[in-house]
Amino acid sequence: MFVKICGINSEAAAEAAVAAGADALGFVFAASPREVTPERARELCAAVPATVKRVAVLRHPPAAHWRRVLGVFEPDWLQTDAEDLAAIELPESCTPLPVYRDGAVPSEPPPRLLFEGTQSGSGRTANWDEARALAARAELILAGGLDADNVADAIRRVRPWGVDVSSGVERRRGEKDPQKIREFVARVRAIKE
Repeated sequence: MFVKICGINSEAAAEAAVAAGADALGFVFAASPREVTPERARELCAAVPATVKRVAVLRHPPAAHWRRVLGVFEPDWLQTDAEDLAAIELPESCTPLPVYRDGAVPSEPPPRLLFEGTQSGSGRTANWDEARALAARAELILAGGLDADNVADAIRRVRPWGVDVSSGVERRRGEKDPQKIREFVARVRAIKE
C-alpha cells in the first residue's frame, strides 16, 4: 500500500515520514497553514532518499506559480485538480497526479488519481462509496479525513492503491506530530491483503 504524508513543512515531519517508511512526501504550494515556498520544500528534501516521491501539491495555480514550483522544487509528481492539468506543461521527469473530489467522479478515469473530499486539508472524510467505485478502475490514492483510527477501515472498504494523510497526523493545525505519522504508517503496514 502506497503511503503519502502531505503538508510537510518542517525537518521533523520530513524525517519522521521517511523513518516511518512513507512512499511520498507532499509539499503544499497553495493557500494553507501548511504552505511552503519552493525553496523551503527543496531544503526539506535535502536528506530525503531518492526512493521517496516528492509531490508538489497545488490548486488552480497561475502559470507563473506552477512554473516556479517546477523550476525550483523539481518535484517527482505534481498534484492538482484534474482540470488544472490541461494547462500545465510537465517535464518528462514529473508525473501528473490529478485530483478528483466528491461528486465529480470521472466516467473515464486516468490510470492513477487522488480522490478526496470537496475541500483539501479540511480533515473531512471523502465519499468512500464513490472512491470504491473508482478504485476498481484506477490506481486510486484515497485522501480526506484519514487518521490512524480510521485508515484500516477505509482501506478495507475502498480497496485503494494508496492512502494520503495530512491533518490526521497533526498535533495542531499545520503542525505535524512525528508520533502520529509513525502510528499512521504502522497501521497501514499492518493490514494484510
